[in-house]
Amino acid sequence: MEILTTPTSWPAVILGLIVGIYWLRVLQMVARTKRAVGRAANFVPPERLGRLLRFVWIPVVLLWIFLPLVTPLVGGLPQVLLPMTFAGSEVVGWVAVGVAVVAFALTWVCWVKMGTSWRMGIDPNERTTLVFNGPYAYVRHPIYGLSQVLMLASLGTLPSPVMVVVAGLHLLLMQWEVRREERYLVLLHGAAYADYIRKVGRFVPRIGRW
Repeated sequence: MEILTTPTSWPAVILGLIVGIYWLRVLQMVARTKRAVGRAANFVPPERLGRLLRFVWIPVVLLWIFLPLVTPLVGGLPQVLLPMTFAGSEVVGWVAVGVAVVAFALTWVCWVKMGTSWRMGIDPNERTTLVFNGPYAYVRHPIYGLSQVLMLASLGTLPSPVMVVVAGLHLLLMQWEVRREERYLVLLHGAAYADYIRKVGRFVPRIGRW
């Protein structure tokens, strides 16, 4: 196995490490929630559709972590795994790393603000406290929005055909999951969440309000 160490490989490797740390933190919060409330933050949702979606979502996350870490450093890989090179691709890669660092830092702020209300899916038998302050005063789903930014940053460091598919699946799943959760939260919390939707944008302030 040939190990490559070109300047263009390092942004992808660093991005892979950032994404790996991101998901290690998620697993840590899942374990913490399990200890605190006896539920694993819906890591495996009790609802059937949520569990089925995990069969797509978990491989996407694993590829998201390992493709940036492995692809730039290993020679002899199939063409579909190799990044497309273009003028300024190294600069784009480093800019993407900077964007990823900011997105991760902001996500951490959102995790702290959510506290014990943080969940990863829908549990029809559970009622958590709504959070309307901090970042949630400006956008309804900052964690999901920043996750999509982090994925696009990953694509910026590793613009390969396979990574394009991984990014597309992730973005579609995030968009679908957000809309499913919003319908569920309106049913669960009624006017309080419906009024929140009317006032606050989905991913960007003032954009995506009902």
